[in-house]
Amino acid sequence: MQLSASELILNADKSIYHLNLHPEDLAETVIVVGDQNRVPLVSKYFDTIEIEKGKREFITHTGTLNGIRISVVSTGIGTDNIDIVMNELDALVNIDFKTRKIKENKTRLDIIRVGTSGGIQPDISTDSFLLSEYAIGFDNVLHFYQSEHIQHPEMQLAFIDQTGWSVFKSIPYVVDSDLQLTEKLRSDRVIMGFTGTNTGFYGPQGRRLRLLLEDDELNRKLSAFEYNGKKITNLEMETSAIFGLAKLMGHRAASMNCILANRSTGEFSTNPVKTIDALIKYTLEKLTAH
Repeated sequence: MQLSASELILNADKSIYHLNLHPEDLAETVIVVGDQNRVPLVSKYFDTIEIEKGKREFITHTGTLNGIRISVVSTGIGTDNIDIVMNELDALVNIDFKTRKIKENKTRLDIIRVGTSGGIQPDISTDSFLLSEYAIGFDNVLHFYQSEHIQHPEMQLAFIDQTGWSVFKSIPYVVDSDLQLTEKLRSDRVIMGFTGTNTGFYGPQGRRLRLLLEDDELNRKLSAFEYNGKKITNLEMETSAIFGLAKLMGHRAASMNCILANRSTGEFSTNPVKTIDALIKYTLEKLTAH
């Protein structure tokens, strides 16, 4: 089946619409970062840089490190942007832009989020590294796709029951990371975690400035939730959609988080730039180890 112009949207130069990339611009190992200014903070460690392209908040650098080709792509903040980035990354490797047809032989990408996060358990210290084994999404992106088979319904129902989750909010979904890719990034330097993916930075993460919150006890309920010994460890805004969409598309995904704040203790990192840089170097070392 040929995809119509309104489904697969290409720019005048035949690059994919938002990312502004051609298929040959993308490596099969992809680091995704939220902040576009973080892209050069990753690529400065590459041995070579062959591609530097961008459009809106979506900046891409592709190069090599230790003989391995890597792309680093900025996504912007939130799962709505992740829906764009994940679909367009997949299109770059699994759709023929000339015929506008899905390729018979699929290419699998390794997609690794490197981002910042806030801990919600008191024993998770600031400036630590956390590798997500599971993510619970409070967004609604995955529910627009046939995705029930990759979710963990028992855990989801337990969460709804334990927290008294409002029926006016999206139904939370739980997905897991790719075991092999996560194992590659694992070491005694990282905490293994269960990440909560929020739809916003303020109210959805229990922050109150001028507006009253629907549930003043939200963060307490999140930190108190437990299912088969698993507790939610940290909050951010992208991981669940990355895990879910990657799994549906046949890609491998992992999420590396540097804990800049602890919402339970009220602490914030005294040197976040140093912590982010350390996480970038750690992730690159793990991905390129021979």
